[in-house]
Order: sequence, then C-alpha cells, then structure tokens
Amino acid sequence: MVILTLLESQTNQPLNSWHFPEQSTIRIGRAQDNDIVLKGYFQVSRQHLELSVKNHQWHLSSSGTNGTFVNNAFVKRVTLQDQDLIQLAENGPLFRFELQEAETEISQAAVNSPVTVSVIQSCTHENNPPESIFCIHCGQPLVDEERFIGPYQILRILGKGGMGTTYLVWNKNKTIKGAPFLLVLKEMNANMARIPKARELFEREARVLKSLTHPNIPKYYDFFVEDNHKYLVMELIHGPNLEQFTNSRGSIDQKRAVEWMLQVCQTLSYLHSLKPSLVHRDIKPANLILRNLDSRIMLLDFGAVKELGTSLSTRIGVEGYSAPEQYRGKPCTQSDIYGVGTTLIFLVTGKTPMQYYAYDSNRYEFDIAKIPDLSSRLRKVLKKTCQPEPRDRYQTAEELLIALEGCI
Repeated sequence: MVILTLLESQTNQPLNSWHFPEQSTIRIGRAQDNDIVLKGYFQVSRQHLELSVKNHQWHLSSSGTNGTFVNNAFVKRVTLQDQDLIQLAENGPLFRFELQEAETEISQAAVNSPVTVSVIQSCTHENNPPESIFCIHCGQPLVDEERFIGPYQILRILGKGGMGTTYLVWNKNKTIKGAPFLLVLKEMNANMARIPKARELFEREARVLKSLTHPNIPKYYDFFVEDNHKYLVMELIHGPNLEQFTNSRGSIDQKRAVEWMLQVCQTLSYLHSLKPSLVHRDIKPANLILRNLDSRIMLLDFGAVKELGTSLSTRIGVEGYSAPEQYRGKPCTQSDIYGVGTTLIFLVTGKTPMQYYAYDSNRYEFDIAKIPDLSSRLRKVLKKTCQPEPRDRYQTAEELLIALEGCI
C-alpha cells in the first residue's frame, strides 16, 4: 500500500494523507479527475505527475510545467523509494512517499539499485528560472560566492532596515530527508548593537520566540553571537504581509478581512493568557503574513513584546495603528485589541487609518461613521475596538473574536 502525506514545507509536519491500498496508478494535479486534487496551488499543473507500479517498484513520471523535485533534485522520471520527498514545483506542495510494511521488503530490494534521477554531475547551473534558489538540475544553491554565518549558508538578502539585515539561509549539514532546510536569519547591525535598548529588543525577540508554541507564530531555531554580532534564526514563512497584499490588490472584502482578524484574535488570546501575559505592542498589517501554504495569518516581530508586570516605560508605537496609551509608555492587552481594529480599517479601505482620525468631543478618535460601505455590525465592532481609552474597548481577545464572528 502507498501512503502519500502532505507536509508543511519548513517543519515537515503532516497536514493530510492519502492511502492507496490497491491502486497501480496514482495521479496528482489540480484537475478534478486526479486521485489527489490540489486546489489553490498555482504552481501545480492540472495533470502534474503520475505514480505507477511496475515489477514491484513505484515510478514517478512528471509532466508539470513548473517541474517536480525528488529529494531536492529535478526529475522527469524516477524510481521511488520509501520515505522519498516529492515536491510539485519549486516552493510547491511537498509529499512524503511511503510504502506499507508488506511492501517494504520489495522496496528494500531496490535500495542498492541506481535511482534514475535527472541530475547533471558537473553542473553549470544553466537555464534555471530567474527566481530559483537552488539549481533545478543538481539541487545546489545558486549563489555568486559561498558565505557562511555560523553553520548557515547565505542564499540571499531578504531585507535591510534600521535594526539590521535579514537573510534567507540554509544549514546544509542539517537536512530533512534530503530537502534543504530554509530558514530566516536576522542579523543586528553593528551600530544598533551599541545601543542598549536596541540590544534589549533584539534579545527579547529571541527569548520570547523560544518560549512560544502556536501555529500562527514562527518557530524559533537558534540564537548565537559571532564576531560581536547577534543572530536570530527562525522559521521561514512564504507569503506577502497584509500591507503588501492590500497595497497591490486594493481594499479587501470585509468577510475575508474579518476572517483574517479572527486568526489574529486567536493568536492574541494565546499571548494574553500566558503567565505573565505578553502584549505584542506592534499589531499592524506589515507584521501579519498571509502564508501561501494554507492562508494562515502569521504574526511576526516580537521585539516589542512586553510582559505585564515588568517596567513598561518604553514608548513603542506606529502612527495610525498603535493605541494612545502606548505613546504614554503604558501598554496593556487592550492595546493589541486596538491594533486589530486599526488593521481592519486599513484592510477594508486600502487607506491609512489616520485618514479617519479626527478631533471630536475634546479628544482625538477614529470617525468610524466616515468609513464607506461598512456593514452596520462591523461598524459597531470597529467603533468599540478603536476607543481611545482601554476600558471602553473589548476587554479580551475572546470578546473581540465573538463580536467579529457576528459580522460574517
């Protein structure tokens, strides 16, 4: 019997599995007539690949436009072995191929047989797609020169900012069944490292991430110091942040935006329920990534996180998104709730929330009535969520979650 298990691309955690006890042919693709139908994966062809058994061995034949990879090597046809990893297109869905114990003896007979993988032994890395990270022929990184930070090889720069540089890396000495383990490495630049508060924020992000376990929060992997530079290594999340997504596509359908914020409320509920409670302090579209794999909203940037009950004098805030009390150095769990409301304003309008900020009744607050095309329920929820005073907002993430569910 063949078992095909869909894996989370970075952690190899199982997401779904299909069992084929008697079939001699298994087809995978986006079309409805496949044995495994992959909806929503734009990289996958309608008839992407076929698995078939011959002489007690399973063979893969790929016809996918964007290619197929087995154990990180580009293939057209290959003889499969138990526990092989099959990826449909670069950065596409990843499957583990398994044989039931009854077939294990047959598969073991093929262990010493050569695997017909289309790999060029002396590869020139020619004809790779422009955005490829690894060569589709030999599976090696496409870099101008090898550069390592600790055990991690730098593949490309993901971004640069005031705090430092973020890299895409992999540790080729620690692969997962032949597949490259891609990670994000954050480097604190030398100038910021001389500032005590900057060092505190960077080290806090590493410490906090290491302590958290939640499906909507990136996983922590490593923190180290080398040549007086501090480095944080964490899970790579494929997908745009909500600021990028909205700026490129325009305002978001209210139902979709609310469903995204329900996920954020669940994440905040987890953070706020810890002992002591953690306040994120930086809820905004740029810190929320829409993961390509499963449309999960991932919460990033834990450098501003603060434990309630400790000194909260540092003023951290982003104009338009952060609650007024944050500018006074007095954040609370309701500050994160305020950030959900302002993020929702941006999503459903495509405009900065400050455009709806006005002076009214001797104080500044959001004029929710001026936001066009809102449902009456969502308008009511936003008005309460974005109140200037914490006591006037929803008091817990669970309360806001229930209110938002009523808007769908």
